[in-house]
Amino acid sequence: MITPPATIGMLGGGQLGRYAIIAARLQGYRTMVLDPDPNAPAGRVADEHLVAGFDDLAAIAHLGRSCAVVTTEFENPPAATLRTLAQTATVAPNPDAVAVCQDRRYEKRFLQKIAVPVGPFAVIESEADIVALMEHDFAFPAILKTARMGYDGKGQVTVDEVTGVAQAWERVNRVPCVLETKVPLHLEVSVVLARRSDGATEVYPIAENIHKDGILDMTVVPARISPALAQHAITIATKIAERLEYVGTLAVEMFVVGGQLLVNEMAPRPHNSGHWTLDAATTDQFSQQIRAITGQALGRPNLLSRSVVMLNLLGDRWANGEPDWTKVLANPTAHLHLYGKTDPRPGRKMGHMTVTGEDTDSTIELATILRNAATR
Repeated sequence: MITPPATIGMLGGGQLGRYAIIAARLQGYRTMVLDPDPNAPAGRVADEHLVAGFDDLAAIAHLGRSCAVVTTEFENPPAATLRTLAQTATVAPNPDAVAVCQDRRYEKRFLQKIAVPVGPFAVIESEADIVALMEHDFAFPAILKTARMGYDGKGQVTVDEVTGVAQAWERVNRVPCVLETKVPLHLEVSVVLARRSDGATEVYPIAENIHKDGILDMTVVPARISPALAQHAITIATKIAERLEYVGTLAVEMFVVGGQLLVNEMAPRPHNSGHWTLDAATTDQFSQQIRAITGQALGRPNLLSRSVVMLNLLGDRWANGEPDWTKVLANPTAHLHLYGKTDPRPGRKMGHMTVTGEDTDSTIELATILRNAATR
């Protein structure tokens, strides 16, 4: 067990890191963030912010010497950086697990290998792979996704038929990709869990996710699915964490298709769909991350209200200046979270709000009203 006042290191300085750093500091740990942005939200609340790139050897060496454990708040830190850090500090989640989650090719193949259901896909790395699609009768329409770095709808191109794949691949600069058949999606759910190195695991109630323009717009908990399907989702996510030998907080996104579950992708970190835990769970996902990576007993993941809705606040709402938060702050069931970002842009996550209630429909209605009231 790693106990305070040991130093916890964080790769990445976004809002996920910010909340995890706050959780660590509340427990008495020292904290250190590595992020090249001098205004990174997590860097502004850490004891020390190393303003340097993720491949800066001097900064990496300093982080490794100073920290008892290093974790990450995004899925794309260079694998070489993680392995270098692992020579002098505990790295959680482990570099191999992060490497699987940060590349869609490795992710899909890993899921297939452990017999977890995924939708039809093909790896596109060359022109020969595109030609092979015609021979294997690949089903369209489909979505071409870059193997790395794509998120919130970025790095994705919809393809209606096989003749459009080559052009779509050109649009993403011919980088390695995964082509996924569009499935008849009923809804998307996510499982957020935490796991310690000894295998102890706690799983949060299943979340239902609603996207707009490729970006998560709303999360509803508990998800509107059957108890049997919810338990199956937990079984799948737990199996993935075990096979990855995962340590920390993990999110697994799944599609509900014809009453069955297909795993879409994994995030080796706390997740946007778990933000509700800050206000409506016994232990939030960020405190749970710190507990897991330091070997503490995991906290209880219980939902504290009958229903909770999380809504993202994107930079579009700042188009006419700072939104008016009066009605949100005046409602006792609402909780406002702003990330301290200085540059609001369309599509950029500037914050979120949660609303708790007695039933799903009325909670969604109230949350939507309150968010709209904040738009000038």
